[in-house]
Formats: sequence, C-alpha cells, structure tokens
Amino acid sequence: MGTSFALWAAAPAPAGSGLFTLLPLLLIPVLYLVMIRPQQKRQKQWQEMLASIKTGDRVTTAGGIRGTILSIKDDSIIVRVSPDNLKIEVAKSAIASVTTQDGSDS
Repeated sequence: MGTSFALWAAAPAPAGSGLFTLLPLLLIPVLYLVMIRPQQKRQKQWQEMLASIKTGDRVTTAGGIRGTILSIKDDSIIVRVSPDNLKIEVAKSAIASVTTQDGSDS
C-alpha cells in the first residue's frame, strides 16, 4: 500500500495545470490595457485641464456648483456664483469641468 501511494504522488501533473499557473501572468497585460491605461489617460487630461484654467472661465465643481473664476491661487480658486454674485473659495482638485468664455468645453 505504501508503494502505490508513492507512485501516485510521483505521477506527473495533468497537462492543463500549467495553463492555470500561467493564467494570472497572462491576465496582467490585459488588465493593464482594459482598466489602468484608460484611467491614467483621464487623470492626465484632468490635470491638463486644471493647468489651463484662467480667470473668466466657467467651471463646475465635483459638488455641482457652477460659477465663473475670479482669481486663481496655488491650490484654490475664487469662484463667483450667480445669481447673488456670491464669492466662494474652491480647491482646484474639486473642479470637474471647465467651459471657456468662447463656449467650447475643455
């Protein structure tokens, strides 16, 4: 009984098991192309949008507040919100979209 167990334990693994060990390594590039790369592109476009904002642009914050940029500081902007011309300070990272004065979306 001991020898038959030793022969069974020494038997080679089925041929398909090698594929299952390589499957995670093969999925990493696919995961990168499908999930990580598009997110990196969106992040780069958002950073370029923030770098290009200027006084007079209309912005929408992540919280849904819409207004016109009055002044820009290092990490924040002053936005005038209609109809009461209320001035609020907003973090640059909270800007979701920018509309320039000529009406084109950035």
